[in-house]
Amino acid sequence: MVVLALLVPFLMLGVLLMLGRYEDYVLPPREPEPEPADRPVGGLRG
Repeated sequence: MVVLALLVPFLMLGVLLMLGRYEDYVLPPREPEPEPADRPVGGLRG
């Protein structure tokens, strides 16, 4: 029981790290934010 209590936090940490890596592989890469000079200036859309 003591061994299980000591292993559970490490197993949970491992699962979280694996999910983070899985997310990197599954999701498409994020597009970079446009530079301020590339954005349209002023005006309301409509």
